[in-house]
Amino acid sequence: MVDQDPRDIDAIKQLKARYFRYMDTKRWAELRQQFTDDARFEGTNKAVPGPDEFVAWNTQRLGPTITVHQGHMPEIVLTSATTARGIWAMFDWVEFPVPIESGRGKGYRGFVGHGHYEEEYCKEGGIWKIAFLRLTRLRVNPVVGETQVALAGWLPTSGTDWLTGR
Repeated sequence: MVDQDPRDIDAIKQLKARYFRYMDTKRWAELRQQFTDDARFEGTNKAVPGPDEFVAWNTQRLGPTITVHQGHMPEIVLTSATTARGIWAMFDWVEFPVPIESGRGKGYRGFVGHGHYEEEYCKEGGIWKIAFLRLTRLRVNPVVGETQVALAGWLPTSGTDWLTGR
């Protein structure tokens, strides 16, 4: 049995929090740093062979969108001193800048999704990173119709990383 050190489990929770924040704030270089160099990905609608391709694909796909990603109720198990597995319940909101025509109907402007992240982690140089990420979906609801007036940006953001000041 592997010792379930709460400090390691907390570090993995912090890693996933950064993943979500960097995705939504479009901090692509920082997002890339959350993955091992040989990270693998499943559950996306396009095959992405590695972390550089995963970040590039998200930059192109999500760069112009409004996104809200949330992870909840993590189940994390350390499998060795340097590896772990986890499952996160997830919610995401993705809204395109303008409605698009798609197989989902006229005026398709995004979706709201629910599901899970199934992940493997690796500790490299004392830092936990995502080595495998699989996104599974339980439900996806389309967002259709006229674009709603969003209040995003009605309060200023700092433009820096609040935790580091950079």
